[in-house]
Amino acid sequence: MIKQLEITLQARPRGAHLITNEIEQKLPPLPEIGIINIFITHTSAALTINENADPDVRSDISKILDNLIKEREPYYKHTFEGPDDMPAHAKSILVGPSLTIPISNRHLRLGTWQGIYLLEFRNNGGPRKIVITIIGE
Repeated sequence: MIKQLEITLQARPRGAHLITNEIEQKLPPLPEIGIINIFITHTSAALTINENADPDVRSDISKILDNLIKEREPYYKHTFEGPDDMPAHAKSILVGPSLTIPISNRHLRLGTWQGIYLLEFRNNGGPRKIVITIIGE
């Protein structure tokens, strides 16, 4: 069995946003076992898995990435879309556009403290489209 669907996540401000519940609520019934691939169709945001309990993790992740890749560097040539755009592209390269998660007992097989994050790198990125592919028995 292979299923594919596209969902749109609500617009969020710049930062790390826990989206596990939003993703799970939009999923069809999952197979007993399988895998799910979650892919973001944008080049200025990314997906990752990280701790889902302490909100300070979300803030720290954003600050770390903002310090690693700064805005308004004098060597940026791609500046037409604003000072947050080129850094957003670079950050998305570091983090990546997709996640693959096992499915067990019809549920995402995330660890106890794991959650799915949308990392929004633009100040006003807008709604984000996600393609979800489910493969299973």
